[in-house]
Amino acid sequence: MEFSDTYKHSGPCCFSPDARFLAVAVDYRLVIRDVVSLKVVQLYSCLDKISYVEWAPDSEYLLCGLFKRAIVQAWSVSQSEWTCKIDEGSIGIVHARWSPDSRHILTTSEFQLRLTVWSLVSTACVHVPWPKHATKALSFSKDGKYIAIGTRRDCRDYVHLLACQGWEAMGNFEVGTTDLADLEWSPNDSTIAVWDSPLEYKVLVYSPDGRCLFKYAAYENALGVKSATWSPCGQFLGVGSYDQVVRVLNHLTWKPAAEFSHPAQIRPPSTTIVFKEVDEPWRTDLESIYAKGLPCDSLRRVFYKVVEVPVTIPSYKPPVDKPNPKQGIGLLAWSADSQYFFTKNDNMPNALWIWDVVRLELLALLLQKDPIRSAAWDPIYPRIAVCTGTSQLYLWTPTGACCVQIPLAGFYASELKWIPDGTALLLKDKEAFCCTFVPMLPEFEPDDENENEKENGSL
Repeated sequence: MEFSDTYKHSGPCCFSPDARFLAVAVDYRLVIRDVVSLKVVQLYSCLDKISYVEWAPDSEYLLCGLFKRAIVQAWSVSQSEWTCKIDEGSIGIVHARWSPDSRHILTTSEFQLRLTVWSLVSTACVHVPWPKHATKALSFSKDGKYIAIGTRRDCRDYVHLLACQGWEAMGNFEVGTTDLADLEWSPNDSTIAVWDSPLEYKVLVYSPDGRCLFKYAAYENALGVKSATWSPCGQFLGVGSYDQVVRVLNHLTWKPAAEFSHPAQIRPPSTTIVFKEVDEPWRTDLESIYAKGLPCDSLRRVFYKVVEVPVTIPSYKPPVDKPNPKQGIGLLAWSADSQYFFTKNDNMPNALWIWDVVRLELLALLLQKDPIRSAAWDPIYPRIAVCTGTSQLYLWTPTGACCVQIPLAGFYASELKWIPDGTALLLKDKEAFCCTFVPMLPEFEPDDENENEKENGSL
């Protein structure tokens, strides 16, 4: 793997959807870099420190949220002289996002008084009163034609539907939640999943016309749903709970197809492959390490060791007298092919659990020395990248796992992001970032001979 030099940042960094550019916030400046060379392509000066950055889906425009000043500024990559400023005045702005057509910006005001749709083509705007949340409870259908917004009025929760073509109201129906936490369109746009706040375990599935297709509650009188997400294929809805169990709901029967628990010990006859991070002193000449100016971590060799079961997973019991306990499934993410998903149980912060949906079993377990800061799936291949705030980058694939030393002095990766085409990773330290270019998995590399035969029509 090749690593770039480090560059300064002060907050958000994100790749463009077409994988050509990287937007970096440096105080009040927005720096646009070429992904391959990392050379500066555009430089914009905003009116205040940048709190949030988001690319338009067509990679032509990007917005900057200056939420301390309650302002949103938008810029064009190809037309450096084009700019846009959105100011809601005294009502304020706490969040902004793009619409799927890349020509409208949606902003949420302070105290969730209203959500406003701003057109970059005309001066028209549309208001939706009383959105439930600033950053959640809003989902676009995958075809980009409709938007579902969670709203609340008269102490009741509703889902408000708009058509993105013209932003006309398509419907408004009440949902059976006590305090709606979030919602999400299914990947095939046939249903909308809604779940309640952690105070009550409740998952509801609605059709776009407002019919409740299914209600699910795993238990009562305890903290409920902590995370939920659809699989990319749309056949499963994964629900992570405070009871440290993931329930996978089938889209045909809407009943749990499987339940995956997170025990404190993995025991026989489990076939789970456990990768434990260990380190030991280098047995080579240390002068070369000092000469290269590598971090002190380089004095020790860090690698994964496959350990046999039984294995005990370090866990922490959250205090009962404090709110928001660090317990339950706080991280749940699916692979691009929907065959795998990983979870992190918040009271076991050093462990990443990787599940096989086809075999309905725990496929692998990564035991880190330090708490996991960030983990993400490759957008294309079944590959996971993990960082723990150290000078190591960890990678897992169905064929194995490895630890990669980051050859940058004083750089400790605490956050990572994949480029949309899966060829590179963005690694962030507290004040700097770097990019690493990840090779294609050998099992997914095309066979040149077979490709030639296919072109010649022999296969």
